[in-house]
Parts: sequence; structure tokens; C-alpha cells
Amino acid sequence: MSLATTVKQTPLAATGNVFVTEAFRQIEPDALCAYPITPQTTIVEKFAQLVADGHVATEYVCTESEHSAMSATIGAAAAGARAYTVTAAQGLAHMWEELYIASGLRLPIVMINVNRALSAPINIHGDHSDIMGARDSGWVIIIAENPQEAYDNTIIATPIAEDLLLPVISSLDGFITSHSIMRGELADDATVKAFVGDYVPCDDLMIGSPRTIGAFANLGPTYMKVKKTQRNAMDLGLDSIKRVGDEWAEVVGRSFDHVETWGMEDAERAIVVMGSAAGNARAVARRLRAEGEKVGVVKVRTYRPFPAADIADALASVKAIAVLDRAETFASQAGPLGLDVMSALYDAGINTPLRAYIYGLGGNDVKLEQMYQVFDDLKSVDADDVSGMVNKTPRYLGIGQG
Repeated sequence: MSLATTVKQTPLAATGNVFVTEAFRQIEPDALCAYPITPQTTIVEKFAQLVADGHVATEYVCTESEHSAMSATIGAAAAGARAYTVTAAQGLAHMWEELYIASGLRLPIVMINVNRALSAPINIHGDHSDIMGARDSGWVIIIAENPQEAYDNTIIATPIAEDLLLPVISSLDGFITSHSIMRGELADDATVKAFVGDYVPCDDLMIGSPRTIGAFANLGPTYMKVKKTQRNAMDLGLDSIKRVGDEWAEVVGRSFDHVETWGMEDAERAIVVMGSAAGNARAVARRLRAEGEKVGVVKVRTYRPFPAADIADALASVKAIAVLDRAETFASQAGPLGLDVMSALYDAGINTPLRAYIYGLGGNDVKLEQMYQVFDDLKSVDADDVSGMVNKTPRYLGIGQG
């Protein structure tokens, strides 16, 4: 019998940020070091209030900048604390130097990133530009579609980080997920506490047992050896993430897969997408299915390490593929997700025609009409012409092509 039938779950209608804060409250990390920035500010505000009111024993450190926030988080984690942080947009960019330090030191930090566009021009709304700056920094990255997934991802991030000794980013789309209200369910506090368990650091900065943190590795193979150990850990990441996700699924009855599909059993045309826009794609796919069209949707939930084999399996039988990116790469043939998908297909020997799209930058509305347009575009793809698997430049949705 699944544990989901015995665990008490409480309905909650709330924003994604509230769901994340509730997960924080239940996990009760030793330290949370953060600087508020839109659209994650309400997470920090609400959690700071929980600390001030004595509802959690977490040490909350409000720093003067995001660079300092990550520095303090690194210090706390190195000292043996279960350490968290929260950021967005320019805040994540301001942490860039520290991201590599956290992963290079193999610290199991958990960061919540509420996606937001990067300046210039100034824009406070959600896209994936910020998170893509961190994609190669050695952090595990999981991305939520909705507030419920934001809650679940926050909880599973802790055992994933501590199992792999790698930092984890759990990301949700700014305003669309962070500030939109959805009905979901919270597991009871005792269940979450038991799931994450007590933190026993493998090593820490204790008086009487000194060790070196961030040693100098200038010449010779030492630096490369460290990077290879990070690569080895990331290569094991997919198995660890799936195991922890499945364990949580047994508790709450909500499945976790690196790649979640809809209608792909016999789909001839498919959209690949991450984050909140997956719901838009599925809504249109359902309508087209009702009209007899064989379409499907592939949603990527684990972005780093990239689940290339799962992507290739999901797309193996389709005749045309569209990959939707909410971030630019400028001068590449596709956005970052598109490039990853292309690589996965190439490695699997799949030459299915693929079209790359850029959508929703700076929070630009993602309308159902755009999903209809993409599925309709794929009708004109010549499956026999694989001389150019992807257009030389991605198509922009929602603003014309001027």
C-alpha cells in the first residue's frame, strides 16, 4: 500500500512563493541567508516573520547583497549547517562567482530561484534568462511548472543535495508561478521532517579537527581532478534525483519524472518545454487531440543534469519537434533547451526535423494561440528533409518576426 494513503495532506490555495515558504517551515534548515529581490521577496518576508515569531529555529541572515547571501550560505554549509538561500534575476547574476565556489567545494546547499528577466532593459517579470546563466555552474537544477511542484521540488532538493554533495537550484517562474494562486496539498509537518531527516554533515569546520577550504590549485592536475569529481557526481545525479523523487511520490502520491509527457504514445508532432508554459501546451494539445490530431507535449522537469536519454526516448517516434525556450543564446541555432535537445537527439541517432522558438521573454504573455501556431507550423515540416534539422535562427513567438 502506498504511503500516500496514510499520510495526512492538507489542502491549501496559495501562491507558489507561499508553498515554498511552507516547505521551508517544515524542513526548518539551520540557516537561511538571503537578500530580498522581486519576485522572490515574499518568500524571504514570510520566512523572516516565522523566525521572528519563533515558529522555526532557523538562523535567518538578511545580508546586504546577493553576493554576500551566497557567501554566507557557503560559510554556513562549510561549517556543517543545512543551509538555504533564495534569489532571482540580477541577484542570481550577482552570485555568479559564488556559484562555482559552492559546487567546487561540494556543499549541499539548496537555492530557490524565482525566475526573472535580466536587464537591460529593466524588467521584473519572469523568463529563464537568469537560470540559464547558472546551467553550467555545477548545480543540479529542477524546474517547477506550478505551485504544487514548487513545494515538492523544495522538499526533495534537500536529500538530493545531501546524497550527491552538490548544490541544488529549485526554480519556479516569476509571477506566473510565484504569485499565482493554485490549490495544492501540503504533507503534514512530521512527514516532511522524517523525509528530509536529521542532517549529519560528512565534514565540517570543527575546532580540534582543522581542514583546508578552497585550497590553492594553480599548477598540475589537481584543479582538473576536482572538476572531474564534480562531473562524476553530476553523472550520478539523474539516478539520485529519480530515486528521491520516487520516494517522495510514494509519500504524497504525486509522481516525479525527469521528463513528463502527455499524448506521446502515438504523437506525430511534439512540443518540448519547461516551466509554467507546459500547461498552455497541454491545454492546446488536448483540444487538438479531440479534433483527431496526433500531438503531444514533453515537459522537462530536471534540467541539470540533462536527461538526454529520456528526451530521446520520448521523441523517438515523432515526425516533427518544436522546442520552446524562455531564454536567448544569441547567435546560436536555438535557445539553451533547444541546443540540449538537439544534442540528445544527435547522440541517439535521431534526425527528426526540429524547429526552435523563443517565447515569453520578460513575462510577455504566453497565449494559447501561440501553441496553436507552433503545432500548425509543424504540419509544414517535411519529414524527409533532414538536411537542416533546425532553422538557422529561432522563431520568436508573440511579437512577429521583425
